[in-house]
Amino acid sequence: MNVVAYYRVSTSRQSESGLGLEAQRSYIQQAADQMGWNIVAEFTDTESGAVAPTERQECLKALNVCKEVGASLVVAKLDRLSRDVEHIAGLMKRVAFKVATMPEADSFQLHIYASLAEQERKFISQRTKDGLASLKQRAVNGDVVAQSKIANRDNGRNVAIAAESFKVAHAANKAKADNKALAYDSHIKAAMFEGVKTLAGLARWMNDRKIASPKGEVGKWQAVQVSRLIARLGIEFP
Repeated sequence: MNVVAYYRVSTSRQSESGLGLEAQRSYIQQAADQMGWNIVAEFTDTESGAVAPTERQECLKALNVCKEVGASLVVAKLDRLSRDVEHIAGLMKRVAFKVATMPEADSFQLHIYASLAEQERKFISQRTKDGLASLKQRAVNGDVVAQSKIANRDNGRNVAIAAESFKVAHAANKAKADNKALAYDSHIKAAMFEGVKTLAGLARWMNDRKIASPKGEVGKWQAVQVSRLIARLGIEFP
């Protein structure tokens, strides 16, 4: 049987490091060897499991290949496809698929498993909410241990929020700097066309033409500034 392997990791860090991805490949390869499957193509998404499979770019490609060559879709574990039983049910109408960790399970069995897994997640989520509510009430009533746990939880959350805010701000600043740099692309290329071949020469060229720096200064260009600008633009100079 021909199969198309589909992998999903939740973060770009997991994708870059191979965490989770190599395990998924191992599961699928082991199942393929055991069941005699022929892996004809592989696709990988870096996407949250909450996003519907039909809204993931690589998953759509995998589904199309399955349809074109008459193959089944195979995932390492069912949650790599989706954690939502409605998503699973919808996919069953579009394509035959297999799960490497239970390769002999049919569609009916997979549907039941998905339903039970969703029910378990809801139960765990509710139990967590109830436990937190109870902890907060004990803290309000003066329980010192509960108060300490709440404080630690809040501190951890604040650290995570601060880290995320820093990441967003850093990305925004980088994008702003990149956009500013683009305004000088044509000037640098014009200077190179005119035969400027040194950083010092490029700085003089910018100053002679009274081209303002990103800070709005005129006549202040230095070699180190144009060097950074060239590096940001990715221009090969000279």
